[in-house]
Amino acid sequence: MEFKLVIYEKSERIATITLNRPEALNAFSKEVVEEVLHALDDAKNDENVRVVVLTGAGQKAFSAGADIKAMIGMNALKARELSLMGEKLCLALENLEKPVIAALNGYALGGGLEVAMSCDLRIASENSRMGQTEINIGLIPGWGGTQRLTRLVGRGKAKELVLTGKIIDAKVAEQLGIVNMTVPADKFTETVRQLALELAAKAPVALRVSKALINKGADISLDSALALEREGFGVVASTEDLQEGVRAFSEKRKPVFKGK
Repeated sequence: MEFKLVIYEKSERIATITLNRPEALNAFSKEVVEEVLHALDDAKNDENVRVVVLTGAGQKAFSAGADIKAMIGMNALKARELSLMGEKLCLALENLEKPVIAALNGYALGGGLEVAMSCDLRIASENSRMGQTEINIGLIPGWGGTQRLTRLVGRGKAKELVLTGKIIDAKVAEQLGIVNMTVPADKFTETVRQLALELAAKAPVALRVSKALINKGADISLDSALALEREGFGVVASTEDLQEGVRAFSEKRKPVFKGK
């Protein structure tokens, strides 16, 4: 597939997907979503890729969300299709068997924030601003915002953000738990890279199982979640990577994991 609205690069075992519509604040169109999904599928199947970074071109925005102009005259059927499109993208990010870092360099609004919340970790430049702003145009979040935001910040704060449509800065978002880390703009790119490299050096199977257990266990009973963890523990304990990790620990060196 030829990428026209997305820049897709691979280096140092990191796949970087850059939304490349800076003139539209990197808004998601159908074509952008399709290109991101194609890039995610490539990253999934490339054994050399261990981490994915999703970001936006330019300094103004990670993404301002869905293309609002495309909503003019939209009927219920088209709205449902738009919601399903966003859900597909968010689930692809959430269920990818590799860690995904959202690098938030500017505005993350509406669908942009919803996509970011579907990633595993969110690193924000200090100049970032974010919010579920759909209410301001008479709409509601349609890409999982009412659900993922509630799971991140709790019911009361989620209601406040969704019902007011307010935009908050990166530091407030960090305090609420929406982002994991806020860094100065001049250190943003290198901080994201270093985090991605750190994750890329970890054992791939352990990363994959850990991510799946956290995702699945959060919405089931503790007993059921612990049962899943036991099974996952057994799977990871049988890997060659564990033996490499144990040997490296004994030999006081860094392990070299192969994903086996």
